[in-house]
Amino acid sequence: MDYNNHIDFKDLWKRQSIKEPDMKDLMSRLHTFKKAGLRNVWILNVLLVVTSVFIVCIGVYYNPQFISTKIGILLTILAMVMYLFVYNKLLRNYKNISTTQTNQEYLQELLLIKKKQQFLQTKMIGYYFVVLTIGIGLYMYEYASRMSLLGLCLTYGLTLLWIGFNWFYLRPKQIKKQENKIDTLIAKFEEVNQQLQ
Repeated sequence: MDYNNHIDFKDLWKRQSIKEPDMKDLMSRLHTFKKAGLRNVWILNVLLVVTSVFIVCIGVYYNPQFISTKIGILLTILAMVMYLFVYNKLLRNYKNISTTQTNQEYLQELLLIKKKQQFLQTKMIGYYFVVLTIGIGLYMYEYASRMSLLGLCLTYGLTLLWIGFNWFYLRPKQIKKQENKIDTLIAKFEEVNQQLQ
């Protein structure tokens, strides 16, 4: 007997259960993402402003004699201000996420945040590290010039090792963590939008 001729596939398709998207869970994840994003922006602002004030205080208190030290201080602070200026533009995007938006608007806002994060994680962080490294190198020159060759090599070596550790280990780890969070949310909203169409 041939049963395939008597199966009504349209009827089977209509009777299948459709999994409704769990909007409450999705909105909770979005709210958590927004809070974490806003908190990160404020924490970074506080840390970099306090660090800049500390560097200025060191520059004023120790009154460096070499012009390279003063240029190093300026470059280090410039790197932080430059990074904060661009990073703070994310603040508006995080604040724009509200409960009155449609799923498509949530998705667009998340895609915009992701695009800005990618710019920060590639170009801006690159500029930041280059300017910061030059600034720290110039700042340390006055004090390192008074050291022995071994002290000089240790000072610059450990500093460059720390910067390299941040660049090659901590930065990629942080980028991956941020990308996973936003990619998960974007995928969920895309899934909901497809189900609602």
